[in-house]
Amino acid sequence: MNADTNMDVKTTAKINLPAELGWDADGLLPAIVQDAENGEVLMMAWMDEPALRKTLETGLTHFYSRSRKRSWMKGETSGHVQTVESIAIDCDADVLLIKARQVGGACHEGYRTCFFRRLTPDGGLETLGVPVFDAHAVYAPPPSE
Repeated sequence: MNADTNMDVKTTAKINLPAELGWDADGLLPAIVQDAENGEVLMMAWMDEPALRKTLETGLTHFYSRSRKRSWMKGETSGHVQTVESIAIDCDADVLLIKARQVGGACHEGYRTCFFRRLTPDGGLETLGVPVFDAHAVYAPPPSE
């Protein structure tokens, strides 16, 4: 058992993933991350099999970036990691629901949740929160020499 989570942490070689998992044609599953304490939806991202295995192995969320074509750990740049409490699978076995403890913000735009905007009845966007960190400072490219 990982000291930081309630999840059993195993090595990826010993983890047998359910055959029922409904990977899409690209070998991905959508993963919804929800705050384990208050139920707030923090983000949605894609997982490939290595990312899911790494998540189970470490107790920290890992995802697959479709644009960068690689797996990544949430918080690898910002330090805003997600410690996994549980992973549920929907009735069709094609969506994961991860309950996690979020450090800092989940959103790359600096907000606690990626769902910081609401669609108004007239079709506009309303911002609901305030940033919890300066995204430009965290994700700024290194200065050129």
